[in-house]
Amino acid sequence: MGKASRFPQEVKDRAIRLVQEQAKEHPTQWAAIRSIAEKIGCSPETLRSWIRQKERDSGQRAGLTTDERERLKDLEKEVRELKRANEILRLASAYFARAELDRR
Repeated sequence: MGKASRFPQEVKDRAIRLVQEQAKEHPTQWAAIRSIAEKIGCSPETLRSWIRQKERDSGQRAGLTTDERERLKDLEKEVRELKRANEILRLASAYFARAELDRR
């Protein structure tokens, strides 16, 4: 449930494949990235990040895979919700404890 991307996954995959195929024709990978990014209409840094994430997903680079990032995001959201629920329960408990003491 990530944010909507301006580029469909097929375009991202094609751009990554083009960089990998044309890397030999350029002095550096960055030069290939700049060339392809210009052609598809994204920034070179965006294309570079797609490539790095693809490398992490395939195990070629250390770091969290896309699935692990999604799972971490879900767990962080769950922790926030549980903390909020605990705070509500703590306040309710204090309220009712005070009400019980006031009755006596």
